Amino acid sequence: MVATTFTGSVAARAQTGAVSDDAVKIGVIVDMTGVYSGNGGKAVIVASQMAVEDFGGKVLDKPVEIVSADYQNKVDITSSTVRRWFDQDKVDMVLESTDSASAIAIQKLGAERKRITIAAGSASTALTNAECSPYGIHYVYDTYALATGTGRAVVEEGGKSWYFLTADYAFGHSLEKNTTDVVKAMGGTVVGGVRHPLNSADFASYLLQAQSSGAQVVALANAGTDFSNSLKQAQEFGLTNSGQSIAAMLVFLSDLKALGPDVAKGVKFTTGFYWDYNDETRAFSERFFKRFGTMPTDIQAGAYSAVTTYLNAIKAVGTDDATKVREHLRTVTINDFFAKDGKIRDDGRMVHEMYLAEAKAPAEVKSPWDLAKVLRPIPGDAAYQPLERSTCPLVKKS
Repeated sequence: MVATTFTGSVAARAQTGAVSDDAVKIGVIVDMTGVYSGNGGKAVIVASQMAVEDFGGKVLDKPVEIVSADYQNKVDITSSTVRRWFDQDKVDMVLESTDSASAIAIQKLGAERKRITIAAGSASTALTNAECSPYGIHYVYDTYALATGTGRAVVEEGGKSWYFLTADYAFGHSLEKNTTDVVKAMGGTVVGGVRHPLNSADFASYLLQAQSSGAQVVALANAGTDFSNSLKQAQEFGLTNSGQSIAAMLVFLSDLKALGPDVAKGVKFTTGFYWDYNDETRAFSERFFKRFGTMPTDIQAGAYSAVTTYLNAIKAVGTDDATKVREHLRTVTINDFFAKDGKIRDDGRMVHEMYLAEAKAPAEVKSPWDLAKVLRPIPGDAAYQPLERSTCPLVKKS
């Protein structure tokens, strides 16, 4: 079992409280076969199941059940599935590992139905700004943290002029904006950009535009197979040989595995978790590997932590009532293999330490999953948008 410390101002109570419908149901909605299936996918379901099993399979003497679905990269399927879960299947909490547009739709439904929703795989800062919810939590990372970590590191190394190749939906737009803000604040410039549809196979025309821009840095503001395909094709087009550098704005361990160190070597990226960072991360990851056959991404590790955090809150308040659970979650400090001194703010952002990492060169790789190294930690308060800058209407302004 993974050790977790969970402290707060509400003392743990006797397990005699009310659990609705005599069970706690957690819905896990993921991309099982599409562009994000490697970084999230079925492995998020497995991580959630592991968390329930390690918790003992029960909370307040009532069973904990996991239900799951594939949203197929479609917001309408996400909305109809989650609505059915809430209205018919009596699901108490939904954990998403999808995309930002779907996460926003889920969070709106959670607010309407007064159910906890936890975003583990999406990145848009809209979730904790204009689209924030009294029942919504953004857990693993967001575009502000990605921009702060990677964007700052690239500009510090001399990358002053940028061109963006951006996924054309909420996540990509948010990542481009947050990174642009960092670049300009540090004295850099953005000379242009182009947007591509989700799940693109051919990036040739986009990369030719990036190449002709003359920018020092070509920023890939996309993820999953879109990131992998665009990086491989960028190398084929000789962008790096012509003097341009690639800024990878969202990279997962699954991407590095798919690309291999010959392609990925030297890519710097920001992450909320790396499996080989310390003894705690290795212990969980080795258990996960035995269960699923891969080392976990930050989304998959974060899903385990999020489910455990939710169950701990139910145990602490003596009920699965979403209002009481969410209120308690504002008071806790989360310390486990994933998060150190994690805090869930009023805007729903779970603030925790992030990491600037770099993909290893082939000569550095010692084992099949030894694909990256952590260059430095990024304190949570430095990684995430300051609360006073949030546009979330739930945040009280002094």
